[in-house]
Amino acid sequence: MDPTSLTPAIAIQNLNHYYGHGKLRKQILFEINLNIYPGEIVIMTGPSGSGKTTLLTLIGALRSVQEGSLKIFDQELGNTSPMQQVMIRREIGYIFQAHNLLRSLTAKQNVLMSLQLHSGSTAIEQQAEAILQKVGLGERIDYYPDHLSGGQKQRVAIARALASHPRLVLADEPTAALDKQSGRDVVELMQHLAKEQGCTILLVTHDNRILDIADRIIQMEDGCLIRNSNPMSTTLTGDRQTA
Repeated sequence: MDPTSLTPAIAIQNLNHYYGHGKLRKQILFEINLNIYPGEIVIMTGPSGSGKTTLLTLIGALRSVQEGSLKIFDQELGNTSPMQQVMIRREIGYIFQAHNLLRSLTAKQNVLMSLQLHSGSTAIEQQAEAILQKVGLGERIDYYPDHLSGGQKQRVAIARALASHPRLVLADEPTAALDKQSGRDVVELMQHLAKEQGCTILLVTHDNRILDIADRIIQMEDGCLIRNSNPMSTTLTGDRQTA
């Protein structure tokens, strides 16, 4: 099936974003146009300060849309209520550079906390144990973060993000604090589990060693989308590329 025949998981049109007010107001994102389709793995690259994380947090409904259109699963974020935003966030798994595990909770308890927020199932303990087994931490489900390596902590973060079977996973520099092999293991695991679950991944990275896992690579520079390697329905406008 042609992915473009599906409704995009992420549909962005003419998106602009600003920080500050009055004379201090500064534009951060400029006329972003982008479609990402169900099941795609898309990597977003670009220098620090180019707007990658700002765009990621807008897509994740962690910031409010100011100008333009941003739809997640065909739901416009620009005019949603706080409750609707909460419902959208429940469809999204987040993985961050600093893994953001609670140090006072074990690996299993960190995953359980996410399942309690997302799942109505009564079998969440079994779900938590099963996903930790899948990420290779079956022997460490009762370990606290301080007793896990950097790669193992990021595996817990992946398990936490994917345990509730989200339709979309957003990852911000998930390999930045990891060595080459750990970083590779983490993204391949993320790729495998996401494909298994049929979800979409948007991953921000500076790590050129993992670009080959992507179906498509997009590049941000100075708040603009300057490159989109999507072979599907791509148009060029000057030196700016939109899809």
